[in-house]
Amino acid sequence: MSTMFEELDYAPTPIGAVSLRRRHLLALKSVVFDFVLGDVLLLSSLSSASELALAVLGVDALSGDGLEVLVGGLGLGYTAQAVLAHDTVSSLTVVDLLEPVIRWHEEGLVPMQTELADDPRCRLVQGDFFALSASEDGFDATRPKRQYDAILIDIDHTPERLLHSGSKGFYTQEGFTAVQRFLKPDGVVGLWSDEAPDTAITAKLAEAFDEAWAEPVVFENPLQDGREVTQSVYLSRKAII
Repeated sequence: MSTMFEELDYAPTPIGAVSLRRRHLLALKSVVFDFVLGDVLLLSSLSSASELALAVLGVDALSGDGLEVLVGGLGLGYTAQAVLAHDTVSSLTVVDLLEPVIRWHEEGLVPMQTELADDPRCRLVQGDFFALSASEDGFDATRPKRQYDAILIDIDHTPERLLHSGSKGFYTQEGFTAVQRFLKPDGVVGLWSDEAPDTAITAKLAEAFDEAWAEPVVFENPLQDGREVTQSVYLSRKAII
């Protein structure tokens, strides 16, 4: 296999085969890591602006220290890494459905190698985020009904474009209300989307939360002569009771 392209890992999963690939882009003189599900490119190290924005906007919407954060979806780890860059965060739990993705981080196959797995504030958990959100006890088997200051979700492309049907019930008033059981008062839920802000999504969030808004994330695509791409982060706040 040419060193210009390497498949670092390939594994079957309940929602399809996943692979981690590394390629060399001569035009940009850089090495790029791609996370592929089936034939679909889910994530690339070439562009992580919106994944970083999810963490920054989510944590910056909070106040105080000793923050407890939950991230749904591990991927290449950029959202989790950006959460841990905040000194105000005391603990981070990352839930991912796919065992191979967690293993990539434990074995150091991803760009940040074992940074997340080695951080004492960070715990990587294999599980179905959406099933746990709908469960009675929530996301932490050692602390049933544990609440977090922020729950940041980077899984589906958008609430309308899902990776698999198991998440469909989450993007409803009932699903958004259910996840707030595991959110502290004045806590924040953040949703990543690879499309520009959609007022219909913000309105749906506003039906369940005390406050909801969207933040556009604009960045340049280096492979298309700097053409601007707009993605988004949706934020919602639980009422103070």
